[in-house]
Parts: sequence; C-alpha cells; structure tokens
Amino acid sequence: MSLGNVKAFVFDVFGTVVDWRGGVAREAAPFLQRYGAAGARPEAFADAWRSRYVPAMRKVSGGERPFVRLDVLHRENLLDVLPEFGIDPNDVPAEAIDELNLAWHRLDPWPDSIEGLRRLKTRYIIAPLSNGNIRLMVDMAKRAGLPWDAILGAEIAQIYKPDPRAYLRTADVLMMKPEEVCLVAAHNDDLAAARKCGLRTAFVARPYERGPGQAVDLKAESNWDVVANDMNELADAVHA
Repeated sequence: MSLGNVKAFVFDVFGTVVDWRGGVAREAAPFLQRYGAAGARPEAFADAWRSRYVPAMRKVSGGERPFVRLDVLHRENLLDVLPEFGIDPNDVPAEAIDELNLAWHRLDPWPDSIEGLRRLKTRYIIAPLSNGNIRLMVDMAKRAGLPWDAILGAEIAQIYKPDPRAYLRTADVLMMKPEEVCLVAAHNDDLAAARKCGLRTAFVARPYERGPGQAVDLKAESNWDVVANDMNELADAVHA
C-alpha cells in the first residue's frame, strides 16, 4: 500500500505499543496487598487510575492550569484514586507512591510491537507521539527494547493530544510536512485529530487494551490510510 511521501511513522504508545492495563495491574497488586486493599482487583485499580487520565489533561489543554509532565498528573491521579480502594494516601510513604507512579515507565510491549517497529524502522523514521513525558518514554523504551529513532514527548509541544499543536510540533521537529508523517494509533479519536492536522493515519486494533469487556475502538471507524490487526500487518501493508 502506498502512503505517498510518508517518511516517518509516529506512534501513540499507551495501548497501541504497550499494554498499560496489564502493566499497571501487575505493579499495583503488591501495593494494594501491602496497604490494606488485598481484596481489590488490580485490574480495577488500573482502570480507575487510567479513567482520570483524559480529564486531567483537559485541564491543561483548556488553560485551567499550566503544562506539567504526565508523571505529575499520574501522581496526582494516583493520590485521588487511593481512597476509592480504602487507602488513605496519608498512610502511605511518599516513596511508595513515587515507586508505584513509575509503573507507567515499566509497561510491557504487545507481543507484535517490537518486531513490527524494527521492520518499519528499516524504511522509515519511527518515534513516539505520546502524551507521556520524555523520561517516561526513555525508561519504557530501554526496559522494553523499543527501537525508536527519536524519543519525543509532550514537553516538545508543551500541550497534550488531541490539541493540534501536539501533532504539528512533532512534524516540525522532525523537519517534515504533516503529510510526510503517519500517526499509528489504536484510538479512532487520536487518528481523527491527526488527520485534521494533515497527518496520514494508520489504525492498529488493540481489542483487549481495556480488558475483556472493551467496548470502544474495537475496529476502525473511518477510512484511515491503513487498517491493521497488529504491527506486523502494518509493516506488511507498507512493504517494510
């Protein structure tokens, strides 16, 4: 499949490249056991923590607060969610909060991610276009072996997706026109925002990102430039 003059693939990371739910649940399990919430389901905890992700970023994008790194938002959201699981944040050492917050730095890639990325890397520049901060992306890549050519993060644009500046600034720092960049994502709304900015679009299905009961983003909801079931199928489609 031809993508015209595309020179770079940039990737949504949480859910598209890595399994945030499984990773956060894995790290939350001993924390919940240690601090008196042994009966709580770690997956439910991961879902509750993640549910605060978009509202927190909207406050930045809407001008209610200055830009802060996602690590800061994640930590604030963690403190906010603990009481839902019967844990008083004041009863937990700050060091333990900080350590659990780093769960987002230690997420595992989906089984097809690394091979698919390596194949795409042979023909294109590949980089994250994530709301995660640069250090988070670096730590994740080093642990998981993600073969990025560049590490980009939300600090680049000082704003979060789906604000147009997040997409356009990424193209700019890569010294490319928007149409020379293709966003790869498992989320239709992310792709829609990128398309409005002139980027090309590739949907990779991740039907278990939110667990077995996932009800959104199960399939492509528009005529994206490429639709694939995994990263290797994407690489096949663009002959990488």
